[in-house]
Amino acid sequence: MRIIVTVVAFAALAACSPGIPESGAGVGFDDYDAYQAQRAAREAELTGSALPSPNAVSSEAVSGTGTPAGDDAASVAAETSAALSETQANSGQTVIHADPNNPAPQTVSTATGISGENDFNAVGNQRSIEDDAQLMAQNRSQYKVIEPTALPTRSGTGGPNIVEYALASTNPRGSKVYRRSGLNSQAKSQRNCAKYASADQAQIDFLSKGGPNRDRLGLDPDGDGYACTWDPAPFRNAVPGSGGA
Repeated sequence: MRIIVTVVAFAALAACSPGIPESGAGVGFDDYDAYQAQRAAREAELTGSALPSPNAVSSEAVSGTGTPAGDDAASVAAETSAALSETQANSGQTVIHADPNNPAPQTVSTATGISGENDFNAVGNQRSIEDDAQLMAQNRSQYKVIEPTALPTRSGTGGPNIVEYALASTNPRGSKVYRRSGLNSQAKSQRNCAKYASADQAQIDFLSKGGPNRDRLGLDPDGDGYACTWDPAPFRNAVPGSGGA
């Protein structure tokens, strides 16, 4: 009786124990090759580079014209005609459009490392001395000689001309020529001269108000005939033989 109970207990335990899976079939999938294929398909789907099926037919337009791939004959003909027109308009040379994939331009140089225009032998092979003489004569025939004309009449207010005054006067700055009253002090002259943007303007105003004989504005306290810091020397030096001071 005890043996029968033991046998029944072992049979019950065997019925309740789980079965051992077959290791050859893999864990969670059928085989390793199928897992690799599923993984590659999943990665391609996530990166947006999934490959189309072998029998897939593309409906992409040709050259952005919107024409289906099956009806691209007219588009190809139009592109070919446009390329030929560009070549004809470019002296027979094929037009190279801007593209980062274009090859780098080749550096053209002579054996001596200078351009052909600076190489006497290269130029001599292209044209002779007689050809150069003919070209020079042709250029000279096109010269247009412009004869000098009289200077135009100076326009303006007709006020004092400081250039003429500088060339007509002979004394240097600081040399007293004209009488001045004691009221024309140096301090007054500095205050009045500060009102002008330049010494030329002060000299023009000085001459227009009675200068150099009279100094109503107090611009020439030393009586040299020159207002403020105005100096006739630069005008004299600009004229050869004028004896600038």
